[in-house]
Amino acid sequence: MNTDDTTLPALFSGARERAILLLLCCLAAVHVFIFSAAFPLINNVDEQAHFDLVVKYSHGNIPCRQEPICREAMEYIVLYGSQEFIWPSETFPGGKYPPPPWTQPMGKIAPILLAREQTWQGLNHESSQPPLYYTLAGAWWRLGGWLGWEGGQRMYWLRFLNIPLVTVLIWLGHLAATRVFPENRFVKLGVPAIIAFMPPASFYSIQNDTLSALCFGAAFVCLINFFHAERPGTGLGVVTGLTLAAAFLTKIVNVPLLAVAVVMVSIKILNLIKTKLLRGSLPSVLALMLCAGIPAGLWMVWCKYNFGDFTGSKLNIKSGGVVARPFAEWWHHPIFTLQGLWTFVSDSLSNFWQGDVLWHNQPMTFSSVHAIYAVLSICAVVLALAKLCSRAAGLTGIQRQALWFSLACCGAVIVFWGGQSVIYDVTNCPNPTPKYPYIANGRYLLGAVIPFVLLFVFSMDRAAGRLGTPAKFLAVGGMIVFMLVSEIAADWPVFSSQYNWFHM
Repeated sequence: MNTDDTTLPALFSGARERAILLLLCCLAAVHVFIFSAAFPLINNVDEQAHFDLVVKYSHGNIPCRQEPICREAMEYIVLYGSQEFIWPSETFPGGKYPPPPWTQPMGKIAPILLAREQTWQGLNHESSQPPLYYTLAGAWWRLGGWLGWEGGQRMYWLRFLNIPLVTVLIWLGHLAATRVFPENRFVKLGVPAIIAFMPPASFYSIQNDTLSALCFGAAFVCLINFFHAERPGTGLGVVTGLTLAAAFLTKIVNVPLLAVAVVMVSIKILNLIKTKLLRGSLPSVLALMLCAGIPAGLWMVWCKYNFGDFTGSKLNIKSGGVVARPFAEWWHHPIFTLQGLWTFVSDSLSNFWQGDVLWHNQPMTFSSVHAIYAVLSICAVVLALAKLCSRAAGLTGIQRQALWFSLACCGAVIVFWGGQSVIYDVTNCPNPTPKYPYIANGRYLLGAVIPFVLLFVFSMDRAAGRLGTPAKFLAVGGMIVFMLVSEIAADWPVFSSQYNWFHM
């Protein structure tokens, strides 16, 4: 097997590789900063709800029920939030958006702000979300205040928390690729390069998706090490357990990924039993279980006591107008048709790459770009699966384990949200709707960023065959150019918004 092309040893020496990784982190930081600053505040993917929880956690207030948006957060939302995400300009007098409230005399805009405040009245449906992101973001919010950030600038400071999170995510992607393909320079650099320029709008918003990707990415690396170790050490068990707990305590939608992790740990335990090494590895296994189980268990008890169920999702589902569908009606869902299945899978994959943000109540993407992302993603998964099923693929044991784990993660999130689309009646739900009964939100899949990109770059490596390292890196460069050009073209209108950071 040609695991690596050694024709460019000087270009990709250890020191040069680290320098390239550092450059990718810096470019990603600039990328996230520019787009975070360009998008106006309070987008359509519940940014106001996440911001409210950050403010509450910054004061040590952990919600124990679905509460209204607090007064402090409400003042920021109505003063600095933009209506451009949901409302087309034609709905305003003269076909133009009104000037930003913060540029107008308070006496003039007070009635407008009061009316806008009424539209945000109601319970925060995200109140039962796990606490890790809001604790971290709450500390970041307070730090911004201490540093002198005020008003809308301080809200953007909160968005800029995504910059260090994304840079760590890139480092984790490189770490995962290096652990699985230590001799393949293309995969080791291709994975962080793709992550650095991925355009999901969740990276530019106040929400917990970026930390979700980071935490499960760390768990992914630890689980690969744990599974491959002949006798896992206690320290590895502790770290693996803590990263799994962190993934759970960041976002509840990581449950399907954690289910795959449980299966992987169970297989490892069975292997230890078969090889009679369980006794020596028992401290590590127990440490993993305790470090993962205790924090997750405590939060589940909190949710059961305060919200009525162990995940806190019951009230969230109820407030969204969603009800359980009778079992007999499950099979009438359009997802069981070829067209419906394609719609769900292609939209999920495309939204995973690009995000779920609307602009003037329209998706911020092009149909051609949408299709390209979907087709590329499906082709990458199919090719990876074919190579794993081939005995002639020349993969090592750890490579097979990691790639199967990655496939299982990607499959689990798609199957889970496909199942959720089927079992719930959305007749009275604003999103999804009876005309579009699919939960195809790309941000729900972001926990699987590192497993998916590892599969994607591995497939690029194998598809290029014997073309050599330069051609492969040209392919990655072409992918990056495509991501950037399509993102800039789709998001260009936000740069001229008078509500964004550049106009404050």
